Amino acid sequence: MKKSVHDLGDIKGKRALVRVDVNVPMDENKNVTDDTRIRAILPTVQFLKDKGAKIILMAHLGRPKGEWKVEEFSLEPVAKYLSKVLGEDVLFVKSPVGEGADKELEALKDGQVALLENIRFYKAEEAKDDDMTFANELAKLGDFYVNDAFGAAHRNHTSTAKLAKVLKPAVSGLLMEKEIRCLSQALDNPVRPFTAVVGGAKVSSKIGVLENLIDKVDNLIIGGGMAYTFVKANGGKIGNSICEDDQMDVAKAIEKKAADKGVKIVMATDVLATDDFSGKGTNKITPVDQIPDGYEGVDAGPDTQKAFAEVIKNSKTILMNGPVGAFENPAFAEGTKAVLKAIVEATKNGAVSVIGGGDSVSAAKQFCNAEDFTHVSTGGGASLEFIEGKVLPGVAALDDK
Repeated sequence: MKKSVHDLGDIKGKRALVRVDVNVPMDENKNVTDDTRIRAILPTVQFLKDKGAKIILMAHLGRPKGEWKVEEFSLEPVAKYLSKVLGEDVLFVKSPVGEGADKELEALKDGQVALLENIRFYKAEEAKDDDMTFANELAKLGDFYVNDAFGAAHRNHTSTAKLAKVLKPAVSGLLMEKEIRCLSQALDNPVRPFTAVVGGAKVSSKIGVLENLIDKVDNLIIGGGMAYTFVKANGGKIGNSICEDDQMDVAKAIEKKAADKGVKIVMATDVLATDDFSGKGTNKITPVDQIPDGYEGVDAGPDTQKAFAEVIKNSKTILMNGPVGAFENPAFAEGTKAVLKAIVEATKNGAVSVIGGGDSVSAAKQFCNAEDFTHVSTGGGASLEFIEGKVLPGVAALDDK
């Protein structure tokens, strides 16, 4: 267990240097179009405000690759948006390192919030070496370090990992604490039966996830484009469906491991196939192993939707990582909707549900409310690596309880 802001004691008047993830989408006029990540950091910000700390937020936006002051990646619009949400002015610091920042931050009052300019404007932020110069520079800005950026916790960067080694105490924020608790509880201490829904396009990107989950779950639902590699590996006809021929042996090995462990793999029996991925062509329901040439599978069929829902509704812990169809097109969204609807129903009946990973989170937000699930993760890559059982540098660097 890692220390959190609850373990800090008296911090009135102290400077909290807080790494947050406010990498939010914006339109061409720099208006925030989805503020989920901004809202997610508010409990930590409010906690530190109530304790009388001076709050200095540090974050990235996009991938400026160490190019200084690329306007499209400036965090100034986020500072303005945060000011609106908090109902008070957030001080925006244009030069995080150096005398400019020191002078601006000197005026910060207890309970006041500042946001530093995009930390990725500095090449040293993403440097893969062991040089701690930049970490030591940043450390001068705070009296203690808080990491609340779960979405960047899988990055071994200065602001997410190195800084925690030089600025002490180094603790998790409330969002980070919740992410780790919810994902750990689902993976390590699940109420059974435990079902994982793993979707997405490629087996290759989910091998680690599948391997790790087979050691933990009772049921494994495999959906999305990756399922066709399994179907072809078993001699099925998949038409023009997405398939990784070089992963067919891996698919067979995963099936064997599941059988040896007594884990039930649940896969599509029927799919929606199309001859035009735009959705404007001919769409038809076909058995998953008899997809005609010229057609590709793009969604779970009606029988499959019922089968997936049945397994989910009889589960007590559900983890979803990846959609079961090309849900971005409304014509191919029914399978993913059906899975999410079943998870919502199971949650209402007392199951623990965790939605982890970028695309499944997008689908959950599109078709349901975040409150319908026990936890919706804010980290795509981070939750994926956590589910794989990998050590996240941004978590490992924090102080142990």
